[in-house]
Amino acid sequence: MTPARPPFRQVTQTRGHGSRTQPSGGGVTGHLLKIVRERLQSTQREFAEQLGVDTTTVQSWETGRRPLPAVSLAQFQTVRRLLLSQGADPELVVLLDVASQADAVIAYTMNSDSSSRRDMEAHPLAQWVFTRTATHLIAWALTGIPPTAMPPAPASPPRRRGPTPPSPLLAEPDRRVFFDRLRRYAEVADRAGDKWALLRRQAVYLCSYDRSPDTHAWLAHMRRPVWLTATSMSAWSDARSVATSLTRHGEQDVLWAFIDQCLSDDSGEVANLNYWAYWLGMDTLPRADDGFMASRTGTRWDAGALLHALADRLEPTLACLDLNVHSVWALLASHPGLPTADSHLASDLAGRVSRLLDLGVGSPRSRRELEQVHYGLRLSRTCFVERTPHERGTVRPGLGHLPHGDGSPQAREAQRVVDRGRQGSGDDR
Repeated sequence: MTPARPPFRQVTQTRGHGSRTQPSGGGVTGHLLKIVRERLQSTQREFAEQLGVDTTTVQSWETGRRPLPAVSLAQFQTVRRLLLSQGADPELVVLLDVASQADAVIAYTMNSDSSSRRDMEAHPLAQWVFTRTATHLIAWALTGIPPTAMPPAPASPPRRRGPTPPSPLLAEPDRRVFFDRLRRYAEVADRAGDKWALLRRQAVYLCSYDRSPDTHAWLAHMRRPVWLTATSMSAWSDARSVATSLTRHGEQDVLWAFIDQCLSDDSGEVANLNYWAYWLGMDTLPRADDGFMASRTGTRWDAGALLHALADRLEPTLACLDLNVHSVWALLASHPGLPTADSHLASDLAGRVSRLLDLGVGSPRSRRELEQVHYGLRLSRTCFVERTPHERGTVRPGLGHLPHGDGSPQAREAQRVVDRGRQGSGDDR
């Protein structure tokens, strides 16, 4: 018999002065709504009048006592349209939808029995693949760190009355409950088999945000053997998530092993780039499982946009720098003409690569790949000068449809350099 679901649990959100009790159903969305309203320089009363609701309703939405995601779809869309009509930042308005996904994960994890098969099936983490933005919004409630997708605050401070929380951060006891229950979900899913691979993978990754002393050991315990087949990506994607999670706790060896073992052939490289495109928002279709990563056809993302996004991740302080470097190297290996299509991107990428080489950061393999990218970019600058203005402005198609270079001797030489790097990579880290 399926255990009865516990009643809606009251959790505490930390605040600058004191705390108050609120349900765990809308804290992220509510806090984001407050940020949008404040950046419009609108009071709760003014906003309530524009919506035709009581001021207490707006207050309840913003504190999470009455979750905004629980209102009707029509009312939720009315709120979004009003914010846009008042001049709200569209990027913030779009985030409201994603924040509701984050609240769904938090609320469900806090209020469900992870020993029940019914609860496992209905868990949001088992139903779709989360993007970086959705994951960072969940982590906002767990760490207090604003998501990368959050537009910077304006110079003028918002109008406020009294102290307000700087983030939707849950109180420590509630974070402990969340992580304990999420670990339980991951462990049950691990024993239940491949059907629950997505739940296990995403739960394990979110648990890496837990700063408890035993988290590193628990993540290492959840590591599994890796294999890659043409029909199943569950083990490969799981290995990637665990490897990147462990870097958050200072362990690089597992990530190096993943790069050596799971990115050693074209299948692994395709899966890695497909995952990056989805994670970073270039592939906008929702995904019910990780199978899309193996696709070599029907790619829905633009290689130039992905290169832009990956170039931004060539920062020496990032824990996954070695994976970021390899991903840039692999993307250029499959699309060697990209730098010649965008001279500004090529210049920015060259500067970032040179900086990393000067700092001497990364594994030996990463430094070798950086040197190959650096050399290839030097050749691409020559290619760009030789192309006509019309050719320079040509929009390139996505992965799987790009020509390998533009046929010039320089482009062919750049491809040979990358090919030599691929053949000699071996197990050297």
